[in-house]
Amino acid sequence: MPSTFTHEFNASAFKGKVSFNTGLFINGQFLDGSDNTTIDVINPTNGKMTTSVSEGTPKDVDLAVDAAQTAFDTIWGLHAPGAQRSILMSKLVALMKKNADELAALEALDNGKTFNWARNVDVAGSIDCIRYYAGWADKITGQVQETTEDKLTYSRHEPIGVVGQIIPWNFPLLMMAWKIGPALACGNTVVLKPSEFTPLTAIRMCHLINEAGFPPGVVNVVTGYGNTVGNAISSHMKIEKVAFTGSTLVGRKIMEAAAKSNLKNVTLELGGKSPNIIFDDADIEQAVNWAAFGIFWNHGQTCTAGSRIYVQEGIYDEFFKRFMEKTRSLKVGDPFAPDTFQGPQVSEIQFNRIMSYIESGKAAGAKVEIGGERHGSEGYFIKPTIFTNVDPSMKIVQEEIFGPVCVVIKFKDEEDVIKQANDTFYGLAAAVFTQNLNRAINTAHRLRAGTAWINCVNSFNSNVPFGGFKQSGIGRECGDYALTNYTAVKAVHINLGHRM
Repeated sequence: MPSTFTHEFNASAFKGKVSFNTGLFINGQFLDGSDNTTIDVINPTNGKMTTSVSEGTPKDVDLAVDAAQTAFDTIWGLHAPGAQRSILMSKLVALMKKNADELAALEALDNGKTFNWARNVDVAGSIDCIRYYAGWADKITGQVQETTEDKLTYSRHEPIGVVGQIIPWNFPLLMMAWKIGPALACGNTVVLKPSEFTPLTAIRMCHLINEAGFPPGVVNVVTGYGNTVGNAISSHMKIEKVAFTGSTLVGRKIMEAAAKSNLKNVTLELGGKSPNIIFDDADIEQAVNWAAFGIFWNHGQTCTAGSRIYVQEGIYDEFFKRFMEKTRSLKVGDPFAPDTFQGPQVSEIQFNRIMSYIESGKAAGAKVEIGGERHGSEGYFIKPTIFTNVDPSMKIVQEEIFGPVCVVIKFKDEEDVIKQANDTFYGLAAAVFTQNLNRAINTAHRLRAGTAWINCVNSFNSNVPFGGFKQSGIGRECGDYALTNYTAVKAVHINLGHRM
């Protein structure tokens, strides 16, 4: 039998005992992996094992795909009207709301993000996302095309079938919602792989999916490693579409596997190296607060993190002084403490990766103004780090660090900063701070990024499309744009009387 996760939370933010099965979720049941092996889940605050979950294999992916295909062919897909799908998704929303504190506590324990952020952003955003797509389930329509009086022609947006979804460890619950929301609304069945670092909320969601009454096989979750389960999903001949959120490097591998197998449809939400541009006329206090939030929120483990901060020369000194003060004020520590802003990095691997970038910056001649070292003596905590005296060719300027590390760069004018901001192969997001509306809009339009924030950063809504330009991805998450990723368009031609 699969193992059970049991944990007694005793923090001021959340108290209570949580216990649930941690097996693979296939055809509505929790199962051991076919090799009867497990994956240790590590608490990033102390590096100790929290629990273990069943390890899936390619054979388990086959079982999940078969279950998903059977469900699609017999009880879901075209067999479940949109109104029925909407009702079930709304029931899931109600259960998520009922268990919101527990889900937030699991995110904080598993990922290291603060409980308050997990509750108010991750869980709240996930609930909003499923609710949003529940509203779409019975509103997915085609069109009638004008041709001739002898023919009726119309289009249908049909579910694709079995879709594979691979989600990252930085926003486990939210990314699951972003993936399953549009997929289920459109009538697809799902085989999903959560990150092996943060599988707990995905597994807990499976219990809620059963409780909501979804038919067996509609949603299947196979925990496992990327090179086994992830690769099996990407290359599976019976999976017609794959969606992935993660690094650009892995995104390339998934796209290659999809092409080499059955040319499955691919959507990718990949990395970023977002510029945050602060003009002379910006509200400095707000720019400082947003800049700190933009890079240090979620321990810097955000694909849209504003890691390149460009400040116009007229306010550079004042901005930098206040930004340093703000950074010093941020508390790093226990994710369940009410005043903690930044928790630990998700894993030892990620901790070491970030520290290697910091050492690279130092070796290249950049100046560490604050941070640049471990916080505390256990766990994977890194102090918020600010670099200056950087060159555009440095790794810390060009590559995604995915940690609480930023560079602050002085610029002269609009032409100068746009050139610097666009000097990257990423194009996920950007931010502009100015009180000049014309400048704000002009700059936002010239930045090569899928999202441009003005006088804010890292602001997301379920009904607004999200995705990247260049090597930051293909396709869009959220909004009605995401629905196009999960339907196949069919044209129907009806001869009303024309004779050959």
